[in-house]
Formats: sequence, C-alpha cells, structure tokens
Amino acid sequence: MEVKIGDIVARKSYECDLLFRVVDIKEKDGEKEAILYGEDVRLMADAPFADLLIVDELERQLREKKEQELIEQSFKLFRQDYHLLKQKTEYRATGGYQTDKDFFHIPGRVLHLDGDPVYLQKCLNLYERIGVPVHGVYCEEKEMPEKIGALLEQVRPDILVVTGHDSYSKSKGKITDLRAYRHSKYFVQTVKEARKKIPHLDQLVIFAGACQSHFESLIRAGANFASSPARVNIHALDPVYIVSRISFTPFIETVNVWDVLRNTLTGEKGLGGVETKGVLRTGMPFRLIQEE
Repeated sequence: MEVKIGDIVARKSYECDLLFRVVDIKEKDGEKEAILYGEDVRLMADAPFADLLIVDELERQLREKKEQELIEQSFKLFRQDYHLLKQKTEYRATGGYQTDKDFFHIPGRVLHLDGDPVYLQKCLNLYERIGVPVHGVYCEEKEMPEKIGALLEQVRPDILVVTGHDSYSKSKGKITDLRAYRHSKYFVQTVKEARKKIPHLDQLVIFAGACQSHFESLIRAGANFASSPARVNIHALDPVYIVSRISFTPFIETVNVWDVLRNTLTGEKGLGGVETKGVLRTGMPFRLIQEE
C-alpha cells in the first residue's frame, strides 16, 4: 500500500518512536518523499517512502490511549495548582475570609497563532476545558511576522502564543545557527514584531517556539517562555499549560519558571523562560457583571 496524504505513519529508521501525519508528497532525486507533521509533538520532518510504515487503526488506538492518559495526568496536576491559586486569591479578596465580598475574576486573554490547524483545534479544546479566554488563528509560520501586528491590535491579548512546527537539521549548520532550523527564524521575527508593538514583558506575555526550536534566539527576541533548551521535541499541548498558569495567576504575583514547567508534558529540557508576572485581575461586585 503506497503512502498518501492524510495517512498516519512512523519512521522505520527511528524505530517507529513517533506517529506522523503525511501533509504533502514531493519528489527528490527521482524518489518520492513525504512531508510529515508529528501527531502529538510539534515536529516537522521529511522521509523517503521506503522509510515509512503506515500505522494500522489498532496500533493508533493503543498509542492514543497512552497519550490521553498522559494528558489527563497533566490536566489533573494543573487543576490542583489552579484550585490553590483560586484559594489564595479568594483569601486576599476577602481579607482572610473575614468578609463575604462579592468578587469576580478576569483571567488573561490569549491570542494563539498556530501553524497547524489540527493542533490549534486540540489547543482550543483544552483552553475551553480549563476556562481560559482565547482567540485562535491558523497561520503558516512564514506568514506570522507580517500578520502579528494587525492581530495584536484586533484582539488586544494579555498573552501571545506563537507556535507550529519546527526542527533542527545538523546538515544545515551548527546548533547555534538559526539558519539550521526550519521555522525558528519566523518565530523570532514574529516575537520581534510583537515587541515593537508592546515592548514590556509584563504587558504582553509571549510563548514562542515548537519542537527543537532555537530557544536562545526566541528569549533574546523578547519571549517570556520558549522552546527548546535541549532541542528536544515538545508536546502539542505544552503551550496551553504554560499560558493557562499565567492567565490564572494574579498580576501582583510573579510566576516561578519551575512552577510553570513542572506540570507540562515535556518539562525543562523542552521548555524554559524567565520570571513573569501573572495577568489575572480580581474585581467586585459580581452582581453588576451578572446583571449586564
């Protein structure tokens, strides 16, 4: 059976460690080659047909079940952190529970740019489940720098996510060379354009990057959080967990980097950042918001 666009495949040369979706087919030196997007990690790759194995439905279901278990575990840990944050905020708003004040919360609003429409939808579903207000936009990585300015003016977010697919190619240069990365340069340009609009790190919190992205360049460009310090693959949903934690942290508190990373599916090898203030705001009275 010949590989076709839309198939779920694995690479024999990598012992079928990851599942990929075939998004395009090209011909190179007379041999067919597939362009691949990771099913669960934000990795873009290419491989000759001879290296690909089409994954059957049973194997896909088994892997998806394991993947869902990891996601649920991470979500459970996030919910625990969220409830602790909520209790601390309520304690402060009620003067140590001494008064029964009628207050409300406004979590930070997210603008999420994603180079993969399938991943974007997965992320939007998780944002909704967590309760984070979000505006999602599918946009090819190379188009992000020119579109980000207008989107910031339109959405006016507190948090910006710039992600999609990426990869490092040793044959194209050293690990320090931005040209050796598939999409890192576009992520860097997008962050720089965003910082021209909103320079301060606490007025717009930015997460940028994907699998194996050039972490140092993204941080220098102005990202608060980025991938990938050890040039490893990151999970498709990791950006959601990072920015959701910031969205629900009060603006008078600083988010410790480890507190943000410890509940992600990838951890500190794939994700990093700088101390950043939260963006949640508390107001009152709640009844006026309800009446409107």
